[in-house]
Amino acid sequence: MNSEILKISSDIGQILKDNQQTISVAESSSAGLISSSLLAIPGSSAYFLGGAVVYTKSSQNSLLGITDDDRIGIRSSTEECALLYARKIKEKLNSHWALSETGAAGPTGNSYGDSAGHSCFGIVGPITESMTLESGISNREQNMFIFTEKALNYFLTHLKSYNFHS
Repeated sequence: MNSEILKISSDIGQILKDNQQTISVAESSSAGLISSSLLAIPGSSAYFLGGAVVYTKSSQNSLLGITDDDRIGIRSSTEECALLYARKIKEKLNSHWALSETGAAGPTGNSYGDSAGHSCFGIVGPITESMTLESGISNREQNMFIFTEKALNYFLTHLKSYNFHS
């Protein structure tokens, strides 16, 4: 884990602790790195409720409770899918916030036509946001860390702009 990811994770943790908020994570192609980055910060038990690596349809069904009806009109590796994962993990763990990731780390693209380096992030909580990232890189390990850093930074940006006292 690099120092930038740890700094972002620490900043997220501080904001969540200061505002007595919690987070849960559902991730796919980042393979648990988002969760492990948040958990690498001392005191993370005050705000981190849990995470799931939902790399397969079976794990998505079992860990998030996603049904075939939930999937209607939604395909993997899209912003809609990321929001579905975030909504489901938030419901399962009853967190204030949820962050999710779904994509194609590489070295090739996925079966849906997305290139390696494609990832979507979802935030569900007091606000709902999503975004798509295209790294342009086919290296699997590099993409996993890029996805992790970008997802955490995306979440941090929205946390900083959210008014907790309104």
